[in-house]
Amino acid sequence: NTKLLVFGALFALSILVRWGVSFFPYSGGYGPVRRREDGVKMYGDYEAQRHWMEITLNLPIQDWYRKTKDNDLLYWGLDYPPLTAYHSWLFGFLLNITEPEAVALHTSRGYQTPSSKLFMRATSLVSDLLVYHSGVIAAATALYPADATPVSSGTSSGWVGWPDWQRRRFLAIAAAIFQPALIAIDHGHFQYNSVCLGLTAWAVALVVWGERAAAAAA
Repeated sequence: NTKLLVFGALFALSILVRWGVSFFPYSGGYGPVRRREDGVKMYGDYEAQRHWMEITLNLPIQDWYRKTKDNDLLYWGLDYPPLTAYHSWLFGFLLNITEPEAVALHTSRGYQTPSSKLFMRATSLVSDLLVYHSGVIAAATALYPADATPVSSGTSSGWVGWPDWQRRRFLAIAAAIFQPALIAIDHGHFQYNSVCLGLTAWAVALVVWGERAAAAAA
């Protein structure tokens, strides 16, 4: 089926672009290390995400957002909602199995190895595919449902046989998954903004489908 091949190629290219961006420099990975006024090294975005895994894995839940002797909030303290904290805990749990030194309390500050960075890149990509890509597909499907509208005349040869709703759905998905700011921030700097955006897209789809309780949960 030609249409399935086109959509498959679109998603394959999306993965390739994201992985390609991960080879470029990132915050805290190159150049002089940033320091606080008291001299503490701060590193960069990679360290922030790694540190959140360290904190959520090693500290009790009630201390995740509270300043304690083990949680210096001025050193990349958790400043995102609890869902982000649980997301960090999940990946910290997995990283602790494969490379416990990367999330050891206190001693892992500034820890960067090729394997830990590969793990972080992979978690960003998996989160993007599972939550954001699926949410975009759901939202586009809900907003541009299949109907019996005939194929518009005068379209280019590449669009022959594609009804209007399918062209719109394809363009909406392509525009969303190739959003340059999201790709650069999440896959260039080890972040997970795709999760909240993907949940928002899922909420839109669920509202259109009349599933308001599920939309509120998303």
